[in-house]
Amino acid sequence: MYILALNCGSSTLKFQVFDTDTYLPVFKGNAEKIGEQGSFVTFKSDTAKGKKEISMQNHSEALAAVIDLLKANGIPLSEIGGVGHRVVHGGDKFACSVEATDEVIKTIKDLSGLAPLHNPANLIGIIAAREVLPHAKQVAVFDTAFHQTLPDYNYRYAVPGAWYRELGVRKYGFHGTSHLYVSKRAAALMGMPASRCNVISMHMGSGASACAIKHGYSIDTSLGMTPLAGLVMGTRCGDLDPSIPFYVKEQLGLSDKLIMEALNKQSGILGVTECYADRRDVLEHFHEDDKCRLAMDMEAARAKKFIGSYMAAIEEPVHAIVFTAGVGENNAEIRAKICENMEHMGVKLDPARNEAAKAFMGSGEMEISAPDSKVKVFMIPTNEELVLVEDTVAIMNGTYNPDHVKMDYSFTK
Repeated sequence: MYILALNCGSSTLKFQVFDTDTYLPVFKGNAEKIGEQGSFVTFKSDTAKGKKEISMQNHSEALAAVIDLLKANGIPLSEIGGVGHRVVHGGDKFACSVEATDEVIKTIKDLSGLAPLHNPANLIGIIAAREVLPHAKQVAVFDTAFHQTLPDYNYRYAVPGAWYRELGVRKYGFHGTSHLYVSKRAAALMGMPASRCNVISMHMGSGASACAIKHGYSIDTSLGMTPLAGLVMGTRCGDLDPSIPFYVKEQLGLSDKLIMEALNKQSGILGVTECYADRRDVLEHFHEDDKCRLAMDMEAARAKKFIGSYMAAIEEPVHAIVFTAGVGENNAEIRAKICENMEHMGVKLDPARNEAAKAFMGSGEMEISAPDSKVKVFMIPTNEELVLVEDTVAIMNGTYNPDHVKMDYSFTK
């Protein structure tokens, strides 16, 4: 049997087909520029890879193009038993993965105001998959679900209580499937059960978040009600004085929409360098461009502060720090800068191992801390799609455990 993992972004659709006998992907790819000119699909399997320019006006057309590719590459649709969908925002309605029933779909739609760029696209993927694969079980896996274990003193904001009760103003957190996966892998690599393991997970890509994981459960995370808070990101500002947008609006006469666009799309690394959002470009110009140096220093300093604060929040010895996602997996320089001068906190990198740990070069999971480091440091490539597949299969088999720490994930073995 096959399981299809779908991750629908605002203008993309990432897909992977897994064989449940091996839990390995047999076919994967990405539909890009959906709704734009020049849309295309890239794909790869053990025997073929390629790129096809296909006009895709919406996610339904994108999924239809993906289905055509599956059939053309020997994946029988009748053998796709389930589809796991990444859904960005489940609010406080979903603390675990669920079958995407009509009622669940309605609730996801109702929550779209909290994630207007993502939830509508996620919904389109679910609805389109139900039409194209009516025999397959549709399962929604929520980015926010992993963080439903946050204590109230960490998820509440110090704002009027009515905002929380009536508007749902609270911290939700994101990147949950990634933090779940790498924390489970870190525990397995250390030979510890997740229920005894304390991990600080650093998901650092274009979007980025830190997560404090105590005994396998998320107790705090840097992204908030929306994916704008916390760490310095590619184009997002992360934490800032909340009065700044009001001040800028008054001084420049900008609309709320333009302010939000500036904070989400023109800030972060791009805002500081005024040229680059990609950390590879920042590294390339680091030595001759003071703005690039400043951007990296700011990103590292913010990340270091979160690591230190989460060490305090966990209130027990931290066993490991994990770097993951595009930047965390491949940027040895930023890992080194974040961990620099943290020996007094038990964190010491091995420079050679850190330099060798680059996921895009196929290094795989690596411990990058020095032998005498009290806190282990790992680079672990994330695999959110595998979480989608594991949860989908478990729900199909009736073996799913909403308590993820007790869930028997095969990737922990």
